[in-house]
Amino acid sequence: MLRVFVRILTDAVVVAVVLFVAAGTVEWPRAWLLLAVLLVVRMVSAILVFRCQPTLLLERATVLLHRDQPRPDRVLLFAFMTTAFMGLPAVAARDVFRWHVLPAPPSFLVALGLVLFVLGWVIVASALRENAFAVTVIRFQGERRHRLVSTGIYKVIRHPMYAGNPLVLVGMSLWLGSYIAALCAIVPLGLLIVRISLEERLLRRELADYGEYVKRVPYRLLPGIW
Repeated sequence: MLRVFVRILTDAVVVAVVLFVAAGTVEWPRAWLLLAVLLVVRMVSAILVFRCQPTLLLERATVLLHRDQPRPDRVLLFAFMTTAFMGLPAVAARDVFRWHVLPAPPSFLVALGLVLFVLGWVIVASALRENAFAVTVIRFQGERRHRLVSTGIYKVIRHPMYAGNPLVLVGMSLWLGSYIAALCAIVPLGLLIVRISLEERLLRRELADYGEYVKRVPYRLLPGIW
């Protein structure tokens, strides 16, 4: 569990460095509160998920590359992580303290942003609790007897862990006070859509019952839409 906490803390430190360096100041209360919420939500989620999926969390805390990972996924994963959790915070900070491209969001949207940020991480945690095969990289996990998971939140959408990311990224941008950062979220989210297509091709090929699952659960991220 210590390894998981270290990874969570490391992630938060990276986001903090990007935020404050791009802002040119550490006197940014919203950024500090965002980091505090990030740490609390992720650590509480980790404790709850660890009780059900300890092996999964340990792998997610350490493995970002795997020999069985398709080469395109290595590029997509790196690009997504960089643009989502370094690029967007940097854009938000520069916009708030330097660019001022658009007016700041009203207070109700700012507050909604923090709610969306938390909700996104809760959705991610729900998916991790349900799916022991939700590792960071795209690969068929033969050593774990990889099987289809269609219970819990997976009855509603096929990729609930990914579904939390739009809420996290847009919510973070709104809370920090930047419409431009929220609009720029289209970049990592576009990469995420490409990654979903890559993952689904692998799952259709390796899991015999995945095609039937697609028929039962037709939506990838948004019920009723896509």
